Amino acid sequence: MAKPVHFGYSLFSEMDIYLFKEGRHFNIFDKLGAHIIKYNDKNGVYFALWAPNAKKVSVIGDFNNWNIDAHDLSIRWDSSGIWEGFIPNLNKSEIYKYHIVSKIDNHSVYKTDPVAFFYEEAPKTASIVWDLNFNWKDQKFLKKQKDKNNHNSPISIYELHLGCWKSKNNSRMNYRELAHELVDHIKDMEFTHVELLPIMEHPFYGSWGYQSLGYFAPTSRYGSPQDFMYFVDYLHQHDIGVILDWVAAHFPNDEHGLALFDGSALYEHQDPKKGFHPDWNSLIFNYGRNEIINFLVSSAMFWIDKYHIDGIRMDAVASMLYLDYSRKDGEWIPNVYGGKENLEAINFIRIFNDTIHKKYPNVITIAEESTAWPMVTKPTGIGGLGFDYKWNMGWMHDILRYLNRDPIHRKYHHEELTFSMIYAYHENFLLSLSHDEVVHGKGSLLNKMPGDEWQKFANLRLLFGYKYTHPGKKLLFMGMEFGEQNEWNHEEFLNWNILENSFQIGLKRWVKELNFIYRKYPQLHEIDFSYDGFEWIDFGDYEKSIISYLRKGYKKNSPLLVVCNFTPTERKSYRIGVPHEGAWRELINSDREHFKGSNLVNSNIKHSEKIPFHNRPYSIEIILPPLGMVIFERSQ
Repeated sequence: MAKPVHFGYSLFSEMDIYLFKEGRHFNIFDKLGAHIIKYNDKNGVYFALWAPNAKKVSVIGDFNNWNIDAHDLSIRWDSSGIWEGFIPNLNKSEIYKYHIVSKIDNHSVYKTDPVAFFYEEAPKTASIVWDLNFNWKDQKFLKKQKDKNNHNSPISIYELHLGCWKSKNNSRMNYRELAHELVDHIKDMEFTHVELLPIMEHPFYGSWGYQSLGYFAPTSRYGSPQDFMYFVDYLHQHDIGVILDWVAAHFPNDEHGLALFDGSALYEHQDPKKGFHPDWNSLIFNYGRNEIINFLVSSAMFWIDKYHIDGIRMDAVASMLYLDYSRKDGEWIPNVYGGKENLEAINFIRIFNDTIHKKYPNVITIAEESTAWPMVTKPTGIGGLGFDYKWNMGWMHDILRYLNRDPIHRKYHHEELTFSMIYAYHENFLLSLSHDEVVHGKGSLLNKMPGDEWQKFANLRLLFGYKYTHPGKKLLFMGMEFGEQNEWNHEEFLNWNILENSFQIGLKRWVKELNFIYRKYPQLHEIDFSYDGFEWIDFGDYEKSIISYLRKGYKKNSPLLVVCNFTPTERKSYRIGVPHEGAWRELINSDREHFKGSNLVNSNIKHSEKIPFHNRPYSIEIILPPLGMVIFERSQ
């Protein structure tokens, strides 16, 4: 016979239940899960769980010797499918699970809490009763969050995996240790934000977090929730924004998780043609259920509300938008109109973006969307998906394919270099060189570059220079900033020792300089999403594989002139048309000795001559280094 559990108290009001049923309850983390409260003058824990197809739910843990008949919960009378109850004399740190007996074939299973704030460290799988109390000190940062994240601001993101970024005594660091080490590196390198591969609790470390189960809990591999709060708070105090990768496309099928949660396909689609993801051997959320919209949107809101996160990057959006994604004919089910668009997922994504932007207008959302789906970053009110930014996968694929070629062949593929400007303003793009480009046999970014060691590093400096002067916000994966030689492996730490090598030192200095210039000069970030911010000087010099262009800000008559040479041939008398009379000074040059180049630089001021060139009334003659890029500014 079960011990009495107090049912007289509930965190749910009638309005909560109404919103929950309607799919409009976006702070369910304040209601579902385990909450430490005081009831009838007794301290204890209130438990609430959504399991509509269960016929019996009990809470088990060390406190009752894992006895499935000790503490039964009671299902609410309002057809919400929510089970709840208060157990006195329980405290923070209690280990617990739910035992669920299903109405379907009396299926019996042990489950972790989908809305738990903390979990045991894998491979253990129990939830932990926890609070989220923390003394935040980032108020000054949050007041200027709008200026950090808006379209006119410099956004330069450093993407990393916390578990293998850096070691302490050859072991993983915890959140607090990582905070201090990371701030030192980010401040030194002049990045504006960090983006963390998913830190939501996940059973398999090798998934890098992309097989999440704990949608309301930072992984315990690196510490407690308060430790992660310290991490975010410390970065904010040093003026660094924090963006989280977040996975709403799929979830793993581990028995203790969300799969067949109450004996039925509760979180996932029952039909595998809609509910199973062939690429990742995982399950797909049923976006047509109001309760799933509650769950997912609440998860995103939770990280912003409780952890002060500055942005959410939604992973694998394309897999959500298309019903036939990675499926052959006959392996997918068309929508009600016979099309391949996932109408339910589209509705969810719009709700996700509208909800975040309404309550947290200064927080950004980013889509990893790999197709030409229209209006990803346009407002939902005009038919868009509502994201602030979209990863520019087309630019990334084109430029890497181009640079992988021997320079002698590049003139035959010049369009790979210039095509991105045809569509650069269709979306609010973010130029990403991410972890995806250095895994699964793709090799390191450095080793994608052709030629000897000098040429490899020169190509890489050129790539980064082109990226930082191309319209769009920026993202770089850890290790790329100093030329990590090995393909990324989550079981190994970055090889920081190679920074003893001169070429790596030079590359690191170059990335730091690019970030500094990018942040200092509005011309490079102020007008990223309009034709007003970019102007070609010459995109047709394919024979020499040279491109030149202007980047412009709101201040008139002060453009920056960018010239890139994608061959190892130096051009000591290269004429460039310029729009204004006057003097032009070399601002930055990737070939400088400081960056371990050959030091072919423009040491003298270049005075414009009244020689029309490139359809401009004036021109200057410059030195253009091999596999190099230069930026000129008008000299005052």
